[in-house]
Amino acid sequence: MRSALPHARRRAARPARLAAVAALAALALTACGSGGTDEPGATPSDGTSSTADQSAAQFPITLENTFGETTVPEKPTNVATVNWGNHDVPIALGVVPVGIQKSTYGDDDTDGILPWTSEALTALGATGDALPVLFDETDGIPFEAVANTEPDVILAAYSGLDEEQWTTLSGIAPTVSYPEFAWGTNWRDMAVIDGTALGLEAEAKALVTDVEDQIAAALAERPDVAGKTIAYTWIDPADPSTIGIYTPLDARVQLTGDLGLVDAPSVVKLAGDTDQFFVNLSAEQADTLADVDILVTYGDDTTLATLQADPLLNKIPAVARGSVVVVPDATPIASATSGPTVLSVPWVLEDYLDLFEAAAKKVG
Repeated sequence: MRSALPHARRRAARPARLAAVAALAALALTACGSGGTDEPGATPSDGTSSTADQSAAQFPITLENTFGETTVPEKPTNVATVNWGNHDVPIALGVVPVGIQKSTYGDDDTDGILPWTSEALTALGATGDALPVLFDETDGIPFEAVANTEPDVILAAYSGLDEEQWTTLSGIAPTVSYPEFAWGTNWRDMAVIDGTALGLEAEAKALVTDVEDQIAAALAERPDVAGKTIAYTWIDPADPSTIGIYTPLDARVQLTGDLGLVDAPSVVKLAGDTDQFFVNLSAEQADTLADVDILVTYGDDTTLATLQADPLLNKIPAVARGSVVVVPDATPIASATSGPTVLSVPWVLEDYLDLFEAAAKKVG
């Protein structure tokens, strides 16, 4: 449910995306000085404390997570990240990790680094041999490869770690896990939790505010979007008998809330008190989603017609009238929104909202 296999061609990065990434990098560099390269003992000639001194003074830092407490004893210099998107937080804060997850879903040029991350790394001068080590998590977390980077901290505030994985990683270095639900940490909390572990909580909050401002500006240009009810789904075209519905605790669904959209009451009821990021609904009960203004799903240019041709799925009013957002599967857009981060949201914002605006205009 969290990935797909094919790769798609990357469209040229829009100037607005590049400007957003550059602005975040500039903000991070302004706030953090020279990022992760500051020496903790360095003191400016005017006698005031450097950013590195101030952040070092915050340590040790203890964070609570689902599996217990994580204590970071001193300011990290070697930062590793695992699972989806956590690497974007230190990079947005001006810190180049020693190792990060190799991205596969939506990696259209197969270099293992998604475009917004690549642009931000380039802005920090991290290219070629200076790039982080890529951890291939195809068969699970490669613990030996993580250990070989000799990290001081491992960031995984947005992840699906189980307790055994967290314990193993914690034997390598203090490991920051999710606060409550697997794959349920939204992009804001990911930024603040991972940033706090680096001693950069204030800087992380400033980045969050900057992204929120960009969202507000983009929404102001698309008034039709706000208030529409949604169901975020996965429907296998080879077997449309089951509708996978992402629950309100899922990070991609929480992002739609940031964009002014509302979880349909039917979706909230179906989710109940589950701690899972998705639930299944039989297509025979498709009319349960009658209160959905906009149905969101993954697919391609043929998806809407396929849904409308299905006698059960076409009972969903949103499908029948075409108020459907089809997120191009296995593309950077899909990856940027499936696991949103402080870097991916600005990169994808305009294109993503354009999809919702087009669907919203069909609601009537």
